[in-house]
Amino acid sequence: MCGILAIFSPQEPVSTPALERGLEVLHHRGPDGRRSWVAPHGRVALGHVRLSIIDLVTGDQPIASEEDDLHIIVNGEFYGYEAIQRELVERGHRLRTKSDSEIALHLYQECGTRALHRLRGEFAFVLWDEANQTLIAARDRFGIKPLYWTRHGGRLYLASEAKAIFAAGVPARWDHESFYQSMHVNFDQDRSLFEGVYQVPPGCFLLATPTQVRVIRYWDFDYPPAEVTRLPEHPEQAIAAERDHVEALRAELDDAVRLRLRADVPVGCYLSGGIDSCALLGLAARHHPDPIRAFTLCFDTAAYNEEEVAREMAARAGAEFCPLPVTQTQLADHFSDAVWHAEVPTANPHGVAKYMLSQMVRDQGYKVVLTGEGSDEILGGYAHFRRDMLLYNAGGQDPAEVDRLLAQLTAENEVSRGLLLPTGSPLSMDTVQHTLGFVPSWMETRSANAVRYRRLFHPQFAAEFPGRDAFRVFLNKFDVEGQLAGRDPVNQSLYLWTRSTLCNYLLNFLGDRMEMAHSVEGRVPFLDHKVVERVARLPVSLKIRGLTEKYVLREAVKPYITDTVYRRQKHPFLAPPAALDLAGRFTQLLQDTLRGPALGALPFFDQRAIIELLDKLPSLDDSKRSGVSYILTTVASACVLQERYGLG
Repeated sequence: MCGILAIFSPQEPVSTPALERGLEVLHHRGPDGRRSWVAPHGRVALGHVRLSIIDLVTGDQPIASEEDDLHIIVNGEFYGYEAIQRELVERGHRLRTKSDSEIALHLYQECGTRALHRLRGEFAFVLWDEANQTLIAARDRFGIKPLYWTRHGGRLYLASEAKAIFAAGVPARWDHESFYQSMHVNFDQDRSLFEGVYQVPPGCFLLATPTQVRVIRYWDFDYPPAEVTRLPEHPEQAIAAERDHVEALRAELDDAVRLRLRADVPVGCYLSGGIDSCALLGLAARHHPDPIRAFTLCFDTAAYNEEEVAREMAARAGAEFCPLPVTQTQLADHFSDAVWHAEVPTANPHGVAKYMLSQMVRDQGYKVVLTGEGSDEILGGYAHFRRDMLLYNAGGQDPAEVDRLLAQLTAENEVSRGLLLPTGSPLSMDTVQHTLGFVPSWMETRSANAVRYRRLFHPQFAAEFPGRDAFRVFLNKFDVEGQLAGRDPVNQSLYLWTRSTLCNYLLNFLGDRMEMAHSVEGRVPFLDHKVVERVARLPVSLKIRGLTEKYVLREAVKPYITDTVYRRQKHPFLAPPAALDLAGRFTQLLQDTLRGPALGALPFFDQRAIIELLDKLPSLDDSKRSGVSYILTTVASACVLQERYGLG
């Protein structure tokens, strides 16, 4: 796992000092080495900072082809690369390294951008094709690895993080439209919160020549029509089909875990009390000769602490249990740095806790961990997907029983209310209803929260978007007929969440950025594309059964997890909200930030309205204080971005 930066300047030579400034800002992504290459004509420059994991000796980048007409820089991992290396050698290629990264270069040499379909893993890369004067920049299928780009001063810039683009000389400014969208539903998967700075979307590649830039999709989820995924009606056939699905998922996930244990350095595992990380640890222990080191966050608030469940699982897997107690004071102390790394606001300090956990991993000498992100997005783990199942997949059920289950779902997911489950009155959702035929619960939740944010907007900011329907703008960017129409409502909800919240936030603030902030590579077996393609074909009744989420996963990994984990329902990974402790350091941080000049400089919120909200905190009960805390934390994190990036 590394950091990459590229500059393509068709009209004049690239500035080498600009390249070096950008690479310096990416040092945390690759502290083991830094190299760059500038084309003889000076119009293309590729820079790379390296975190050495595979091929510790010869794997430096950029890597050149045999004829020196192709050059590549890669951030990420390609799995199953040894077999492809053997194929390439048999076909006459001369490999300059033993690293996994080099296979992308030679596969492109053979079949151009079709090579992307041979690559398995989490990656972002930039390749310069000298003969065709073409730059290709590709991102993995789910956006696990970040890749930003912009055009400025006649030059094209690409980098692992936006901060490297700014360090290279591009001005940093807020994108007001993206921020408005993010306060309602989410900003687009091809944009960022910074003006003119875009993302190569998941499953896409950018193709640039001296005269044009195009972005092309090479992969998508492709959920089948609803009728294709149903279990057979005959009971015996249904039981047999279910058994086959369970065994197939177990085999596919086990292979994804096995591949991700391949490294020339030790591999650990992030462990919570949830089935996702426990499943990975249980499967990994089967393939690992020594005890795996399992790293767990522990909070001092019972509703958010999973230490005992994780400890029991570590013992079951024969793992070395490594707990990290985290306090509100520590979260406050690391808040600004974590937000700076993430480049997006956050409503909860859970990402800050991951930032601290990655620091512990690095301090214990580890560079690689398995992590469970993605399971909820493909298997319907969150409470809002269970609500969708009850609301829109309840054909033939007793309405009274559905109402009872909905009430039970709400009662058993107190910490999810207002964040994952809707509370309060949303904005009009007619656009969503007319477009999809139903309203996904997660969008209803975001809409209800948007009502609260709108009350806090600065009048000048609100006036920039009179009458704007943020949900229509959001849905306009999707191929509704091609990817959503005719699909099961739960799968539609999963698709939209995955193409927005997963890539823009969860794989960022709970994934790559918090890990790479401390030079740690997170590997994500649940987002192996072979696993995802298998799960996409499953009946939704195997994903969610009643109030049991990820049913098929529970059955697939039952032999490798504790009974506690098998029977435990999903609890979202959250840190205790800051304002639960009114006298705590984190609450004081919010008070100081939001009453001071930092908020006054932010163009989006009315400081007087925010201060009124701060003044109300002592009079609120814990439930309402948690909801307000999410809002205040979001605004405070935007203040951090404003200050740390000097945004205009």
